[in-house]
Amino acid sequence: MLRGRSLSVTSLGGLPRWEARLPVEDLLLFEVAWEVTNKVGGIYTVIQTKARTTADEWGDNYFLLGPYFEHNMKTQVEQCEPVNDAVRRAVDAMNKHGCRVYFGRWLIEGSPYVVLFDIGYSAWNLDTWKGDLWEACNVGIPHHDQEANEMLIFGSLTAWFLKEVTDHADGKNVIVQFHEWQAGTGLILSRARKLPIATVFTTHATLLGRYLCAANIDFYNHLDKFNIDKEAGERQIYHRYCMERASVHCAHVFTTVSEITAIEAEHMLKRKPDVITPNGLNVKKFSAVHEFQNLHAMYKARIQDFVRGHFYGHLDFDLEKTLFLFIAGRYEFSNKGADIFLESLSRLNFLLRMHKSDVTVVVFFIMPAKTNNFNVETLKGQAVRKQLWDTAHSVKEKFGKKLYDALLRGEIPDMNNILDRDDLTVMKRAIFSTQRRSLPPVTTHNMIDDSTDPILSTIRRIGLFNSRTDRVKVILHPEFLSSTSPLLPMDYEEFVRGCHLGVFPSYYEPWGYTPAECTVMGIPSVTTNLSGFGCFMQEHVADPTAYGIYIVDRRFRSLDDSCNQLTQFLYGFCKQSRRQRIIQRNRTERLSDLLDWRYLGRYYQHARHLTLSRAFPDKFHTETTSPPMTEGFKYPRPSSVPPSPSGSQVSSPQSSDVEDENEEERYDEEEEAERDRLNIKSPLSLNHVPRGKKKLHGEYKN
Repeated sequence: MLRGRSLSVTSLGGLPRWEARLPVEDLLLFEVAWEVTNKVGGIYTVIQTKARTTADEWGDNYFLLGPYFEHNMKTQVEQCEPVNDAVRRAVDAMNKHGCRVYFGRWLIEGSPYVVLFDIGYSAWNLDTWKGDLWEACNVGIPHHDQEANEMLIFGSLTAWFLKEVTDHADGKNVIVQFHEWQAGTGLILSRARKLPIATVFTTHATLLGRYLCAANIDFYNHLDKFNIDKEAGERQIYHRYCMERASVHCAHVFTTVSEITAIEAEHMLKRKPDVITPNGLNVKKFSAVHEFQNLHAMYKARIQDFVRGHFYGHLDFDLEKTLFLFIAGRYEFSNKGADIFLESLSRLNFLLRMHKSDVTVVVFFIMPAKTNNFNVETLKGQAVRKQLWDTAHSVKEKFGKKLYDALLRGEIPDMNNILDRDDLTVMKRAIFSTQRRSLPPVTTHNMIDDSTDPILSTIRRIGLFNSRTDRVKVILHPEFLSSTSPLLPMDYEEFVRGCHLGVFPSYYEPWGYTPAECTVMGIPSVTTNLSGFGCFMQEHVADPTAYGIYIVDRRFRSLDDSCNQLTQFLYGFCKQSRRQRIIQRNRTERLSDLLDWRYLGRYYQHARHLTLSRAFPDKFHTETTSPPMTEGFKYPRPSSVPPSPSGSQVSSPQSSDVEDENEEERYDEEEEAERDRLNIKSPLSLNHVPRGKKKLHGEYKN
């Protein structure tokens, strides 16, 4: 295997001095992943959001390879004929030899070309391909592992397709990036057959790492002590682990998404990653500078409507002094940090009650689990709220008509007579309808495994039952959010924008798209130094807390200390005034430039330079692919008050409508924003900007 100098790129000091452009017109770029047009997890988000930036750079020479599923094809892909001659010949050749290969444009931003393989239609050749894999790397796949068998078919079809492409490439060099072990067999077979391609393998999380963390093992403190083969064998994934490890060692360049995952990969897969390729998003700026603040207010009002119904009969707290927190993602109780979050909520509840705070915290757990249907009591709550709304409106209209008639007659109406006995009766009945004997439910659905569910079991243990005395209320929503839901009719983005804080204290999070999504929407979040996102922000922001990024230390502290730290973060957030939260959201939103693919895509470009120099050293010399000379930088600690809103001067939580008069003139947002802009060039500065034309903050539209 060709090996070269290690390249680790983790700073963003503007454009690097290394700016050599790849000759894309003489190259073909393929990305291979099981999640192309097929949403399973986070890799789908990576590929989908990166597609536009890559397609803009590579044009018709960029292709995505993935599995064919009829429903996805009908709803996401527009079939068309390949423009590239080599790709067209490859598709035709495979279709003539008993395969079904589909070609089209994926209907997402950038409209990239996709090549989709029908896995089931080619299963007839599975035994032959098992033999090919055994000859290539001595890895056998059990008959009962259907997923691994499907990945072998997918990889074999990929290698076959790449062979056909390189046979008709007409001198163009081919770069292929494989994502995760599911695509890895294509890499192994391509290298075993000595195809003239440059290969990159990207792991977004190691296979064994996920299994070990799910087993509540002290993973990061024992990385160098694990017997890897033994651990994989005990979990009956040894063959999958071998497929992943073989892929890593066969690739010209090995990349991963974060420094923390690079450390993990070096121990688990026995190769140090050559390049760190952080994950990004398509950042959309609004024409109006503070439009995201208006969206927050609008969607917060919709969440407040849901809370009014859910807590009917117990709505003895002020919604204007209520903070909405949430955690979302796969239902991995320990990996996603739901365990430490619940324990911290119990301690936060104690602190708020002890200080007799008038701040209430409503926490949503958006984590899909097995359910029977909606909880009847939850549905009833929304019905009662709607009935009260209709009653209030009917009385208001009747009152308004009487008032209008009296004013027309030139009279001041008698307020004692403007509402008759029937109106009072209707209002009394409405009040009686809000009475309930039970506490507001902690879950919106009927859970199938209620007695053993980890979240519900922990809620029972810590006693957060949404009682009147609790300042922290908990709502488990065990289903993905949807705008068509009869309970909470909001999609995920709308819900996030309406909340005040996202909390993701993950123990195992190779990158962490959920806090990243919060950041680009201007919503503060809690993350950890065991997540790729947390490490990235620690490196690039001098005072992450001031910018609304709270980083819990779960690597070097005990579990109890980490829990106390999270509790203090949450308590400090509750102490902020409304104005402090607005300032913090402005700062958070400004960090979105760091997460734009128009910046982070350059790391993929570095990886492609490096793999070309290793695969084709005669054509692409090492000098042209030297590591980029970036100068590390950090967003500075804001000098204006409040430097860190959590460091409020008062010892107990303030009301959301209380502001510190002394800090009124000490916060200059324009000055802060201008200083931040100097630290990172505007995304569009990569393109030509007419001399004398100054781009303003918030000017860009996607």
